[in-house]
Amino acid sequence: MIKKSIIWLHKWLGLTVGLIIFIVSITGCIYVFYDDLKATIYSERYIIQDKVIPANMQVLPLSQLIEIANKNLPEKQKISRVDLYPAKDRTWVFRATKTDKNKMFYHENMVYYKRVFINPYNGKVQYVENTKYEFFQVVLQLHQTLLMGKTVGKTIVSVSTIIFILLTISGLVLWWPKKLKKKIIKKSVWIDYSVKWKRLVYDLHNVLGFQTFLFALTIAYTGLIFAYPSFKDFSINLFNLVDNPTNRKDKKENTIKLNPQNILNESLVFSLKKHPNADMMSIRLRDKDEDEQDVQVRLSKGKTSNFEWYYFNQSSGELTNIKSSKNLQLGNKIAGMNYDLHTGGILGYPTKILAFIVSFVCASLPVTGAIFWWNRRPKKKKKAVIRK
Repeated sequence: MIKKSIIWLHKWLGLTVGLIIFIVSITGCIYVFYDDLKATIYSERYIIQDKVIPANMQVLPLSQLIEIANKNLPEKQKISRVDLYPAKDRTWVFRATKTDKNKMFYHENMVYYKRVFINPYNGKVQYVENTKYEFFQVVLQLHQTLLMGKTVGKTIVSVSTIIFILLTISGLVLWWPKKLKKKIIKKSVWIDYSVKWKRLVYDLHNVLGFQTFLFALTIAYTGLIFAYPSFKDFSINLFNLVDNPTNRKDKKENTIKLNPQNILNESLVFSLKKHPNADMMSIRLRDKDEDEQDVQVRLSKGKTSNFEWYYFNQSSGELTNIKSSKNLQLGNKIAGMNYDLHTGGILGYPTKILAFIVSFVCASLPVTGAIFWWNRRPKKKKKAVIRK
């Protein structure tokens, strides 16, 4: 009776959210290698096109580069974030975004999103991208909101992710062999491609679901952390309970004080000198009435979980805080790893490939499940033909 209820629940939940799970999974599959592909696909944007760059050549002041970027945008569109690459062959990316929360669909909700790619050594603008309609950006928005905005679309995706977790757990219960015999376990763990196609569809759904169980749960769980800030806080507090912070000391620096009138430029110069081999840095442009200007430094290529984050008081120019991934409590450290766990970047290419495969399998499960359900439908009896 219990198993029948689980079968019924698994079937109808799967049919209800199957299409959404397919879209979210296949777009996640596509996006896994975006960071690796962008410099190749968009080389004219991300790679400096000038053939020779002197080793001692210095970047222009950030404020000057922001001014150049703003001049290449329509009057009411302003730069709000800068992504900087210390590598000599990389352009710097200046972002301008604005959203309208009252609009539902993506093309209206995203008022504008532009990226200006600039050679930081001579100020030459290499490309102005209308990111709102750039392929990978559309894929990302489809993944996060189904192009239906954060209010509606994000809620649908988040609820579907919760249902997917229930489907994954109930699927494991249904997969569990009745008898733990070697022959039965082998059929439950490995796919036999010699069977008839209907049985093969069932095995693809059953076996692949089992093989990717833990990885699929990890991707879904980390997705929920992105979706629900309160769930993120709960996870942080939960894992922090098992970590004793008494022996951990915050990272300290000698007193550093920059010119508050030039805080944007000097904070970047400080960060570049401190981490010349960093993968990238991000600066969100703060208003003058905000207390702090911060610089986020991503130390390792392709990983957001290895970072240093510097905070400067805008009034005094003093370095007030350094947030380092090395000094975090367990809960905060895991939260910092969330993006890498979700996209597979946590251990480099091996886990990225794994994330790609798991996402592809997750996309296949609604398809094989629907085919299996269709094949199992009660067949209509053919009416007997009465011959005269």
